[in-house]
Amino acid sequence: MTESALDHARPYLTAMVAELTKAGAIRTPEWAEAFAAVPRHVFVPRWYEQETSDKGFAVWRMQHAIHEGSLARVYRDTTLVTALDPETAEKVDETAWTGIPTSSSTLPSLMAGMLEDLAVDDGHRVLEIGTGTGYNAALLCARLGEQFVYSVDVDGDLVDAAQRRLSSIGYEPQLAPADGRLGYPTGDKFHRIIATCSVKDIPESWPAQTHPGGVIVTDLDLGIEGGLVCLAVDAERSVYGQFTTTGGRFMAARGNAHTYPRRERAPYAPETSTHPTNVTAADIRTHYPFRLLLAFHLPGVELVYHSNDATGAMSLQLQHPDGSWARVPLTGDHLDTVTYGGAPEIWQQVEAAWKWWNDAGRPAQDQFGYEREPDGHASVWHIPDGRRWHINPT
Repeated sequence: MTESALDHARPYLTAMVAELTKAGAIRTPEWAEAFAAVPRHVFVPRWYEQETSDKGFAVWRMQHAIHEGSLARVYRDTTLVTALDPETAEKVDETAWTGIPTSSSTLPSLMAGMLEDLAVDDGHRVLEIGTGTGYNAALLCARLGEQFVYSVDVDGDLVDAAQRRLSSIGYEPQLAPADGRLGYPTGDKFHRIIATCSVKDIPESWPAQTHPGGVIVTDLDLGIEGGLVCLAVDAERSVYGQFTTTGGRFMAARGNAHTYPRRERAPYAPETSTHPTNVTAADIRTHYPFRLLLAFHLPGVELVYHSNDATGAMSLQLQHPDGSWARVPLTGDHLDTVTYGGAPEIWQQVEAAWKWWNDAGRPAQDQFGYEREPDGHASVWHIPDGRRWHINPT
């Protein structure tokens, strides 16, 4: 990278750091200096932005950081999609594709919040799960020094590209192509692990590769909802901590370098009944902590949107792997009505969780703790009163 290129980007970089500091995402001078030292556009020379095609469907349009307007967009506080699943991608014109994103450059405020929660100190060795573009590894290098930074990604092509970008600005951290759920290939020990992908539970290798007293920051995908957790590791390889105030929703960790496995779902159960409910779709959509609580109550259940084949009416639907489901409409005259197929237990749990959450004063996500025992059993609890739920993935 030439000095003139960095100079051209400097006003946008400076403005981004000021914005993140004002918003409270950057909380310490050390991370403010690190963010100010790393030009994001080096790591995101091209990306995809979603738009609606002339035919009315969503496409991903490729963008390039080659002129002032697009360069300014690189330094917005937003996630930039950088790769699409080739199994689902279909080219619709010279610069646009359909498809499912498989890699991105995380919005800087989220990255800053996670790095602050990581609570690194000088001399700490850090393992990053999910190299992606290399931008986060560069931030860690700027803060700690390249000799303390390790990073893995399941996509070897991404690792190679990240290595070239890091080298172009003078950083040579230890990168490796590997499934991050298995830890670092050489089995090294680290003081901190940070994952920029989501996992269903904490992989056994992570606490095994963390020094006692170390910290793991990751995004847990619990089905209906998930969230970022900041966890301490003890000498017995138990991990415990709590959900953070920062939201997550990273792309899922995967074993294939380019695509996600297709999920097999049981056929929908036949419609069973309809009855009034005191929990609406708006209640679920509006309250993130309540969705997280629903994930505690209903492990393995997904939250999806359902379209009526005959009318096109949209509903919010919870569906169990066994084919049971329950749905409430998003619009119309019957918002307080639930329809379900199979056994009614799904919506009974929703109404019980809604009552508990309101009776408890609508606690935020950081009022819930998380623990993974050495044998793999995981649970969450309400910190003020100790109410506990077991959440091992199905």
